[in-house]
Amino acid sequence: MAKVVIVGAGFAGHYAALVLQDALKGKGNHEITVISRVPKFTYIPSLVWVGIGQMTAEETQFDLKPVYDKVGINYIHGTVTEVHPDDQYVVAQLPNGETQNVSYDYVIIATGPYLNFAATEGLGPENGYTQSICTPPHATQAASAYLDLVSRMEKGEKVKIIVGTGHGMCTCQGAAFEYICNIHNDLVDRGLRDKAELLWISNEPALGDFGIDGLEMKYKGNIFTSEDMVRYVFEQYGIKWEIKSHVKKVEQGKVYTLNLDGEEKEFDFDFAMLIPPFKAQPIKWIDKDGNDITEKMCNPAGFVKVDANYGKPYEELDGPDWPKTYQNPIYKNVFAAGIAFAPPGPLSKPAKAPDGTPIGPTPPRTGYTSELSGRAAALNIVDLIEGREPSHTASMAETPGLCVASMKNHPTSGEAATIAIYPVARNRAKYPEYGRDLDLCIAEVGLAGAWFKAMLHHAFLYKLQAKPGWKLIP
Repeated sequence: MAKVVIVGAGFAGHYAALVLQDALKGKGNHEITVISRVPKFTYIPSLVWVGIGQMTAEETQFDLKPVYDKVGINYIHGTVTEVHPDDQYVVAQLPNGETQNVSYDYVIIATGPYLNFAATEGLGPENGYTQSICTPPHATQAASAYLDLVSRMEKGEKVKIIVGTGHGMCTCQGAAFEYICNIHNDLVDRGLRDKAELLWISNEPALGDFGIDGLEMKYKGNIFTSEDMVRYVFEQYGIKWEIKSHVKKVEQGKVYTLNLDGEEKEFDFDFAMLIPPFKAQPIKWIDKDGNDITEKMCNPAGFVKVDANYGKPYEELDGPDWPKTYQNPIYKNVFAAGIAFAPPGPLSKPAKAPDGTPIGPTPPRTGYTSELSGRAAALNIVDLIEGREPSHTASMAETPGLCVASMKNHPTSGEAATIAIYPVARNRAKYPEYGRDLDLCIAEVGLAGAWFKAMLHHAFLYKLQAKPGWKLIP
């Protein structure tokens, strides 16, 4: 009998658990345990709608335990604080304050990000002056603040709204792009757009970079880029922008930035939603002698090292350097997936301001990429259990990326940008000119994308509750 522990129950961890249980069903008395600090699964992509009051947080969530009870997976509501890879157990802090040691033969770390609001003074809804849509409580609070702003606008007040990234090393620009576009269209529908000035602040080197070094696509014999698309949208929507920018500090009603040219700027706001930088959830790795080996197991941000080629400069980094099996090189029974794995480097070209401040997106590893890495990790554990070498791969340089960026949620007048990219990480070893197969890259804006976005919301919540036929949904 093999014991498998999965730490985290987001896209990577939860899907890995379902895939693993299905793959091992009927093959022995194996035991799968999921440990999650949050007792609900959240379909994060729909929090953009929660953040403007068009959906409740409850509509994006379901309880994990009933799903696990149904399929025969153990569930522990707790926060893993330590991993002891030599002795093969994790330490979980339970809600009642007690700790529980959970032994394993194989473990997948899929904790998702720690929202590092403290990296920027004054950032965040708890101890700062900005909103967030990264969690259900944050998105709900953002909606309340936004609707209060709407009330002020309805009384004739003019306001300033800032949306974007709150640090020079942020990721998830796509979520912020969705949010500012949804705000624009919501205000248009309310007849209030003339009362608001919208400003986009981002650490991207170019509009539409999205932390993936942008994308190119073919259209009627010409090459267009995601920068062309976002520039067109912002110009049509009347959204101003400041890119290549690091948010140094936030005060009540004021954002202070530094850009790559060394310029320091100040921007007033009445409402701001700025995505925080991510780091790993705080987990210590302890060897058999009691030594803290976290620095050996993880990168400086705390993400777990896997089968990637670490240490190359950006200019030399290419597709073959990205991880495939998500297996740790030191402990072969340890895997990491989703945001929890350490990438070999950025996808977008890094840069620094004259004073040395780094300004450039870190690579996104959310959504579909999380699912693919979680699935690969799960099936590779099946390989090991059955006496084979890991054979399942999901390199970001060999797999597609799919993003449907909501711009307006409405069945007849909605808009969304449908972005498909292959592969996510440029692979110049395989595609020398662009690093990608441009015949498989698209970016289109329209009503069909809005329908697709709404469909994905319902399809994923159905699939991830392991309802009948769930395996038929990609």
